[in-house]
Amino acid sequence: MTQAKMRLRHSPNSPYVRKVMAMAHEIGLVDQLELVPTFVWEDDTDIHKDNPLGKVPALILSDGTVLPESVLICLYLDDLHGGTKLFPDTGEDRIQALRWLALGDGLTNSAVARTIEFNRRPEHERGTWWPERMKRAVTGTLHLLERESSTLTDSPLNIGHIAIGVALGYLDFRFADEFWRDGHPGLSAWYEDFAKRPSMVDTEPPKP
Repeated sequence: MTQAKMRLRHSPNSPYVRKVMAMAHEIGLVDQLELVPTFVWEDDTDIHKDNPLGKVPALILSDGTVLPESVLICLYLDDLHGGTKLFPDTGEDRIQALRWLALGDGLTNSAVARTIEFNRRPEHERGTWWPERMKRAVTGTLHLLERESSTLTDSPLNIGHIAIGVALGYLDFRFADEFWRDGHPGLSAWYEDFAKRPSMVDTEPPKP
């Protein structure tokens, strides 16, 4: 009997969707996902029928249960496969993976907030304080990850690597003119290798 696919509300430009897709590639479950193209900024979007939070990704299971957030979806997928877990079970490895996950997602959140301010808020409503605060968060996180770049390189793959890799890819996608690699040689070298993984190549967003 063929197992019913899980439906994933999907946008190729979303770093949160990309994190889920990269995770699915890494653990061999990408073929179990049916991608449902979704653009949450359209006035007639129907995302709310699946996710009351109004955002992607959202994973709809075969029984209709909706998982409405990317970390939850990644954790669920990690429980499904029989290989090495990308969310380590216990101990220092788990804390390290979750910490890097938090830093990667925080970096993404700050960059997305800036993108929304520039691309979605009417020009007469835009401020400077909030985007600058988010830019400082990006800069500070990059400095911290630079100090940990050798540990990133030497550690077995976990969900934190994926979150950080996706966040850096999003900076390239939306803020290429800010040259985040400047001053971060170790992190840049780690990312150049990480970005060559099939999971990252296959989930790269279309060029603007």
